[in-house]
Amino acid sequence: MSANYNSTIAYLYEQLPMYHRVGKPAYKTGLENAYSMDKYFGSPHRKYETIHVAGTNGKGSVCHMLASVLQQAGYKVGLHTSPHLIDFRERIKVNGKPCSRKYVIDFIKKHKDIIEAIHPSFFEVSVFMAFHYFVQQSVDVAIVEVGLGGRLDTTNIITPVLSVITNIGKDHMEFLGDTLGKIAEEKAGIIKPEIPVIIGETHPLTVPVFKRIAAQKKAPLYFADQIYQIDYSLFTTDGFQMFNVKKSNRLYLPNLKNALLGTYQRKNTVTLLQAVDLLRQKGFAIAEIDIYAGLKKVVDITGMQGRWQMAGYNPRIILDAAHNTDGMKEVVNQISAMAYENLHMVISFVSDKDIDAIISQLPVKAKYYFTRSSVPRSMDQYSLKKLAARYGLSGETYTSVNEAVNAVKAEAGRNDLVLITGSIFLLSDFLVLQKKQV
Repeated sequence: MSANYNSTIAYLYEQLPMYHRVGKPAYKTGLENAYSMDKYFGSPHRKYETIHVAGTNGKGSVCHMLASVLQQAGYKVGLHTSPHLIDFRERIKVNGKPCSRKYVIDFIKKHKDIIEAIHPSFFEVSVFMAFHYFVQQSVDVAIVEVGLGGRLDTTNIITPVLSVITNIGKDHMEFLGDTLGKIAEEKAGIIKPEIPVIIGETHPLTVPVFKRIAAQKKAPLYFADQIYQIDYSLFTTDGFQMFNVKKSNRLYLPNLKNALLGTYQRKNTVTLLQAVDLLRQKGFAIAEIDIYAGLKKVVDITGMQGRWQMAGYNPRIILDAAHNTDGMKEVVNQISAMAYENLHMVISFVSDKDIDAIISQLPVKAKYYFTRSSVPRSMDQYSLKKLAARYGLSGETYTSVNEAVNAVKAEAGRNDLVLITGSIFLLSDFLVLQKKQV
């Protein structure tokens, strides 16, 4: 079975253009394939409720938190996210469990003709594999994460009960536009007629865009951060981040524990809570106890990885998938509030990002381990070191993530902090490596 599964995944990688590996050549600029596949599969997404989640940062976290809370409330929950870190099947889960290898093999074998007839992208195939699986599994609700943008994303053929846009930042500008307003316009493409939409973060340059498009679609519009507030977080001795949540400036959820430890999760938790409010209005039975349990167990229930993830102690090793300017800003803010002796940064980026803008935020007082991930889009380590030198960052180059990690483990002291960040593919290589060593 394993050999069959591996050859099936190899077929998908080889036959289908995959944006996360090769970048722009794999980006499809229309929904023709999506509608063709939807017709072929009989519109599977209409057979269960859906929740659509877009945004520059935080959409994966919001999807996983929402899945966990809904599961605690007794719903059977489908979850489609991307990209995957270790195994393709992470993209397609029901109640936190990935689909089986057999399902992936059988799906490709049975539907190879349509795949070879219309040449969809890797992402397009994964979306319909998920939609089809959720029907087979009789889910009550599926949480669907947008791949890139919104308006032209394959997932945008769904009509959800709720749309969520976490925030707007500068990322994928070659496709989505070079201003926050233009990017907001693309993300707002998921707003559907009369379907409520939540915006996680209020920004003066994007508010007019969302108000205009929501008004055109007669879609009720909610700005989560204008309703909920989390002013600060504490870290508990049992390994959680704890918040006091206010609603309309009055204490609402005291001592709410979250297993996701990035301080940026305060913003995502606010978005989640507004989503819960609207789902309750739609008839979903979600109690406060479900919110508390869902957030506390989110990692155990959904298997989420790569967001301020503790990967080792003495020295403390943290993984974070910050891969754009806003994401890295949050990470650097959190580092600045931590106690450690020396800081070690293992970094890698894909070459089509605005790497200058990201690197300019990184702390100068750190030892850097410049490397490249195993995807073709990865910037080579020598160019990265040269670019980083312009911003006063110094360190050595390493030809692989394995080599960089071995070096940092040899050099970091017990009281040091090691951060592995800059690309989700860097994290993927690290986690694959870690899995092999277990």
